[in-house]
Amino acid sequence: MATMCVIQKIVRRTGWQFKHQIGHHRISGLGQSPYCIAAEAPALENKVNGRHRILTLQSMNPQVRAVEYAIRGPIVQKAGEIEKELLNGVKKPFDEVIKANIGDAHAMGQQPITFLRQVVALCTYPDLLDNPSFPQDAKRRAKRILESCGGQSLGSYSISQGVHCIREDVARYIEKRDGGVPADPNNIYLTCGASDGISSILKILVSGEDKSRTGVMIPIPQYPLYSAAISELNAIQVNYYLDEDNCWALNVNELRRAFLHAKQYCNPKVLCIINPGNPTGQVQNKRCIEDVIHFAWEEGLFLLADEVYQDNVYSESCQFHSFKKVLHDMGQEYFNNVELVSFHSTSKGYMGECGYRGGYMEVVNLHPDVTAQLVKLISVRLCSPVPGQAAMDVVVNPPQPGEESFEQFIREKEAILGNLAQKAKLTEELFNKVPGIKCNPLQGAMYAFPRIFLPEKAIEKAKEHQMAPDLFYCMKLLEETGICVVPGSGFGQNDGTYHFRMTILPPAEKLKILLQKVKDFHVQFLEEYA
Repeated sequence: MATMCVIQKIVRRTGWQFKHQIGHHRISGLGQSPYCIAAEAPALENKVNGRHRILTLQSMNPQVRAVEYAIRGPIVQKAGEIEKELLNGVKKPFDEVIKANIGDAHAMGQQPITFLRQVVALCTYPDLLDNPSFPQDAKRRAKRILESCGGQSLGSYSISQGVHCIREDVARYIEKRDGGVPADPNNIYLTCGASDGISSILKILVSGEDKSRTGVMIPIPQYPLYSAAISELNAIQVNYYLDEDNCWALNVNELRRAFLHAKQYCNPKVLCIINPGNPTGQVQNKRCIEDVIHFAWEEGLFLLADEVYQDNVYSESCQFHSFKKVLHDMGQEYFNNVELVSFHSTSKGYMGECGYRGGYMEVVNLHPDVTAQLVKLISVRLCSPVPGQAAMDVVVNPPQPGEESFEQFIREKEAILGNLAQKAKLTEELFNKVPGIKCNPLQGAMYAFPRIFLPEKAIEKAKEHQMAPDLFYCMKLLEETGICVVPGSGFGQNDGTYHFRMTILPPAEKLKILLQKVKDFHVQFLEEYA
């Protein structure tokens, strides 16, 4: 089968490994590769002109080799190859590849926020400060940022923790968001996207050997950054399962089950929460967050709150509650003791500025000695990209009522978020009209994670080709329609269930075409393997 040959070629070329292990414990839900059930790729020729290569798949860092990242895995590489074929005139049953695999808003056609680009442009090329076409509120922000940069240039290094005035703005933003809960700029770290902050914190958290090795509790389905970082650090992944039948709710009883089971083979001490959820799109209510915080306090767990989709809440019955705010409202015994790090980013929300790699993390209740070690660690990479820091500043310090850019900013922001809300509803409704597809409400974030019910013949066919069933499905979807989505096995899922993740970012008209193509393909797929 051509598809299988493609996967094998990509495996050999990239060295992707297809084993997820927790010490000697195989991960339920991620036990099979997102891509294949085959053995590891055969070794490449290890000699060049008679001389042995120093670096091979066998001699390289095994933790790096164990890393997998489904969002840009082999199926996405296959999509890139198809794009090249289309450019070279190869005939396909479609005219373009629609990459619905990743939440890259601007690549999908979303227009930038004017004010954000104005401020960053002024910071990048200060001569524009004399240009009358730029508004004064943008100029004021740019001047303030530049005055805090070395040589008043965005091209200089900042201090490792980030430009001080931007961290002040982040702290004010958090205080305003959380109704006056205090935030200290010294507890703010500007990062290269949220991913950089998450990886940095995990680095200082992971320790121990054998049964004392750090266990990191992550939701299943999860964003593959977490499993990748855990593999790279040789930590122990501890899965807790979200309740698909209850709109992907987080159940504390499931947290307790996973925690107690993990204590048999590791030291679970980190609990990761993604709210709103990726890939599942659920928004946690306040009571759920209180239960999670109480559980972390009770069991001595360090909390990581991934809140990059905090602006992306679409359901009228839902509201974003930050873990910091809920922690504060639970009283001093919790607020002064529970260790928490929260993350935000320029990449999501209404901004969609993925390429700037701007982000921040706020640490709460970190021991002073550990804080010094964290500062040392982030100093190794000198600083996060300063243009990304400037972009983050605009996110937390947007135009205010009375400023000249306010009306345009609000108009653009509301248009983007309103459009996303409409597309979330459209996606849910259309998927649920397709036989053999079930999609929970998209309460937030920017993805659908529908369950696909595959015929037994299709599952057997996938096994014949040593492929995970949902990869088999997604690869055929790509080859027949040009639509690139990510198999649910790349995120983890309950055994015997199959899903795919698809972003809702394409323009509405293109999204309707995409959904219709998925519907037609799915109906045909069911008929073919009935």
